[in-house]
Amino acid sequence: MSDTPFGFGLPPEEPDNGDGKKKDPAGGGQGAGGQGPNPFGFPGAGGGDNPFAAMFGSMNPNDLGAAFQQLGQMLSYEGGPVNWDMAKQIARQTVAQGTADGTKDASVGPAERAAVQEAVRLADLWLDDATSLPSGSTTAVAWSRAEWVEATQPAWKELVDPVAERVGAAMGGVLPEEMQAMAGPLIGMMRSMGGAMFGQQIGQAVGVLAGEVVGSSDIGLPLGPAGKAALLPLNIEAFGKDLGVPKDEVRLYLALREAAHQRLFAHVPWLRSHLFGAVEGYARGIKVDTAKLEDAVGQLDVSNPEQLQEALQQGMFQPEDTPEQKAALARLETALALVEGWVDAVVHAAAKPRLTSADALRETLRRRRATGGPAEQTFATLIGLELRPRRLRDASRLWASLTDARGVDGRDDLWEHPDMLPTASDLDDPDGFVHREHLDFSELDKMLGEAAEQNGPSLKKDKGERKADGESGSADENDGKDDSDK
Repeated sequence: MSDTPFGFGLPPEEPDNGDGKKKDPAGGGQGAGGQGPNPFGFPGAGGGDNPFAAMFGSMNPNDLGAAFQQLGQMLSYEGGPVNWDMAKQIARQTVAQGTADGTKDASVGPAERAAVQEAVRLADLWLDDATSLPSGSTTAVAWSRAEWVEATQPAWKELVDPVAERVGAAMGGVLPEEMQAMAGPLIGMMRSMGGAMFGQQIGQAVGVLAGEVVGSSDIGLPLGPAGKAALLPLNIEAFGKDLGVPKDEVRLYLALREAAHQRLFAHVPWLRSHLFGAVEGYARGIKVDTAKLEDAVGQLDVSNPEQLQEALQQGMFQPEDTPEQKAALARLETALALVEGWVDAVVHAAAKPRLTSADALRETLRRRRATGGPAEQTFATLIGLELRPRRLRDASRLWASLTDARGVDGRDDLWEHPDMLPTASDLDDPDGFVHREHLDFSELDKMLGEAAEQNGPSLKKDKGERKADGESGSADENDGKDDSDK
């Protein structure tokens, strides 16, 4: 687990008073000579019982206007658990500020768009020999960082809302019972502020990520629109800057990865919902430390939302220590490792005979993940989870071994149903999985067909209905699963 659940960054450090204690930005609080917070959390010092004096008394007119605008956005929000308008606004602002190396976002020119389209076209041609899954890219696009933020927001909403919903519910339930009946407006304000603070944090995370990602599938999830292979030329240039590899080869290798992800998500129809469901299942098991939340709300200063943000990143959100939560975590980690491992193995098979830099680029990307690249940081931000690079390497070895043992078609046939995929224990023993006897579902269909012919039209009709529903021999398949679970 990440040491900073949800990846909330520390607020800017304030100067201390020389005794190791932070100065109160409003001059109040519980420091020397200050007054404790009132039941609603507004600081009293510096303005008596007038919270607005403490909030705005020291601001110049420009800062005052910005503060009122931000406060209005926070308190007027009435949507879901995350203020996504604010998230997009902050993500765009973060992108506009540029990355740490001083690189600013820029519109993609015609030459770069043409280069990306050609790279994806060639990548798809090479992948035809490495996988039985056909092309999944209907278009190839070159995005700026800002375009990436816009295009991926629907996916972020689907990923983050389940976690934020739990936090919002917890924020509304921390008041004492005697105050619940009379504190309706306050509860609404707290939820609005919670949505705004999630929006701020997610917006910041997505904005930073936009300066690092090279495509729409860097974190192993389909973040962009279906069928649209996307690359970010500006970030590709930054990625390959110090590698000593020709720019065209870097672009082509990354296009191979993007196109491979597109094939997998386009032709394994259950995979997207399986992955997003695993994220949501893990999020449902996150519990909120209400004692810490009560303490944070009791000291809430609406002019200093960093106070609550600091409380959020200090261990308030932890996964439940239950068998169900552990199973959800294993399911999520394994599913993502299998996706990334398959892409790693397939891309290597396609690139190795054609690109002299294939080994170097492969290892660079693996190390990028191992040292806390975009995937690890983003999942820590979303659900307090860091992917284990060890699983990625294990999954890649397993897929490569399956290719050797069963061929490309036999390997890719495993994506027909989630129950056919390797499990977490199989990643620990890839040779055992590769050489284990698996049920042949085509033979099961043949056996059911013969049984239908022998036992009359009713069974034949039942088999046809099961096939129409997307099942393949459900009775025998379920029997097999029951036996394996004993």
